[in-house]
Amino acid sequence: MTTAPTAPAPVSPPTTAWRDALTAVVALLLPVVCVGCGTPDRALCRGCHTLLRELPGRTRLVAGVRLDAAFEYEGTVRTLLLEWKLRGRSDVVGPLTARTGALVRAALAAAPGAVVVRVPPSRRGARRRGFDPVVSVLRRAGLRRTPALRRLPVHPTAADPADVVAARAGGGQKERTALERVAATVGSLSAAALADGLRGRDVVLVDDVVTTGVTMAEAVRAVRAVGGRPVRCVAVASVEV
Repeated sequence: MTTAPTAPAPVSPPTTAWRDALTAVVALLLPVVCVGCGTPDRALCRGCHTLLRELPGRTRLVAGVRLDAAFEYEGTVRTLLLEWKLRGRSDVVGPLTARTGALVRAALAAAPGAVVVRVPPSRRGARRRGFDPVVSVLRRAGLRRTPALRRLPVHPTAADPADVVAARAGGGQKERTALERVAATVGSLSAAALADGLRGRDVVLVDDVVTTGVTMAEAVRAVRAVGGRPVRCVAVASVEV
């Protein structure tokens, strides 16, 4: 009786084989688990990579401008972003920055000659993290030097209603209601230093996470105030509202 030949075992491409070997060595020295599902030995396992590729993006309007978000801010995406922003885990966000960078490139293709402008992090967030996540996103898009809007202190005045005074006087955005966020954000961003480069030009605004949209709306207002034309907003993730 003739025995059917046994199919040879699949051979991993050299690059994958080297990467797997390196991962195994690192895991012996610095044991890690997947941020997404807890699988040992990888900061982000292949299964979670696949899951991220299959997740849909999100499109919404902010101040009348189209916002393209690479992901919905939930589940594994939320976990990865928190690990990145709170613990500096840049090793787990490659899929997030890659897709967001592609959205930036698509926005520029749709508006040739547009200027990319970063929405700056809050002063508190910048001090805590020591880096700007949007810079990493733009590097994935091939943009290494992009201007940012300027954050301005917004102080309560005697003419402000009591709720506006309370909103502007204390607490971070997470502790505020939606109305308090609006009150605390209006007038907090300026494009005055970029006026000469933005006046009469299309502008693509980029941020990391858009929640209520009030910060992005303030960025749109600031650009319009100096004669720029916001044509697209891009974010890593957006909260469904």
